[in-house]
Amino acid sequence: MDFVFLSDTVLFRGMRPPDVEGMLECLGARQRSYEKGELIHHAGDIIQTMGLVLSGSVHIENDGLWGNKDILNHITPGQIFGETYACIPGEPMMVSVVAAQSSEILFLDMSRVLTSCSSACPHHSMLIRNLLAATAQKNLNLSRRIMHTSAKTIRGRLLSYLSYQAARQGSSTVTIPFNRQQLADYLSVDRSALSGELGKMQRDGILQVNKNCFTLCGKGCT
Repeated sequence: MDFVFLSDTVLFRGMRPPDVEGMLECLGARQRSYEKGELIHHAGDIIQTMGLVLSGSVHIENDGLWGNKDILNHITPGQIFGETYACIPGEPMMVSVVAAQSSEILFLDMSRVLTSCSSACPHHSMLIRNLLAATAQKNLNLSRRIMHTSAKTIRGRLLSYLSYQAARQGSSTVTIPFNRQQLADYLSVDRSALSGELGKMQRDGILQVNKNCFTLCGKGCT
């Protein structure tokens, strides 16, 4: 277990590696490996643990009745998932969690996270503050997705998402964490229609595309 890495995650930020090591047993920590595409949680599951991604990444997905799939969030190393459902006993999950690539996940017992014990008291309040901040950040991410998908056209959704990524990465050339199908799922559009629109936007000089790398052309691409 890389305790230096853990001490820099959203959940344990502000703690020293030895402090994190001392807390893991108290929190009922267990580690599991998943292959790409493997289901971690299925919609309808009732969970008591939250997951922290150690390596790889996971997708939070919503599966529609007709086989359509929406990617609601992309969780990368150091980030957490499942904490909302684990905080509410008996609440079935409305989403599925799938490994986007080979991943290592650390699971923590939420009942222990929310209840201080004598051995962890000096750092437990910091842990709960970090959890609250991480949950608030995820709510912002979900709000951003709602903003990106509020446009009526595929072009509008693409420009909203890519403009945000450009501002976030500080460059007109950005790399996104999705392939074409995953981007279509995230923006709630058909993949073929998305590919067609990307082709039109390149011909119109709005952007250039190379796999998952996009360049936005403010004055037109040559």
